[in-house]
Amino acid sequence: MKSSVRHFSAALVITLSLFTTSALAGPPLLCHTLDIGNAKSLPWISHDWNLTGSESYDTKNLPADTIAILDSDPTILVHMETLRRATLYAQKDSIAAKQLLLKLIARSDAVGKNSLVASLATFDAGYFAETLTQAQWLFKNFGNLVQGLDGYALVKKALQLRANDPQMEFAAALITLSSPAASHQDHEQKAIAGAKSDPLLARNLSARFRGPQTEIMADMISRTASAKVAQQ
Repeated sequence: MKSSVRHFSAALVITLSLFTTSALAGPPLLCHTLDIGNAKSLPWISHDWNLTGSESYDTKNLPADTIAILDSDPTILVHMETLRRATLYAQKDSIAAKQLLLKLIARSDAVGKNSLVASLATFDAGYFAETLTQAQWLFKNFGNLVQGLDGYALVKKALQLRANDPQMEFAAALITLSSPAASHQDHEQKAIAGAKSDPLLARNLSARFRGPQTEIMADMISRTASAKVAQQ
């Protein structure tokens, strides 16, 4: 029993260390609701990562519904929020999570040379993989769904295909909050600069992470980058 407690404590310390750099109250890809305006996404009645218990959504439809939404709107923030909701709905349905991940990977592999289509499909596979990775410490039933899959590498590939997309840079900045300064700082600077001509991104960067006591997203990702530089 003592050994189990020690192992659990060690795992908890490691998990929390992933998010303490930014004083986060949880994994950012999962716990922060994104503003997508009136855009269509999966039905949602909660405000963060806790399902209310009143949801009636059938997760058997999750893979097909999610991909239909992703295919209908090229806005990266809509993709981010939709994949966040999909992860949260799948917390009690790991089969749906696996099916969606496999479909997103197959969709990414199947796209042609069109830069927009290829970039979006590659981004979706990578971002969902990273969201599942962050979700594993909350929802153990996800197990090793993303073992051996580098979601951030896919997001970087998507950025190469679709350069100068500040919303995608914002997604990459959130993914790299606990990564070395060089990889994170470039993303956060491009996201903040791009928000000057992107009202939806600007709204999201000015939103607070979780409630009035937490910092706004722009400060959070900038402060994290500054802290990393100072530590080097």
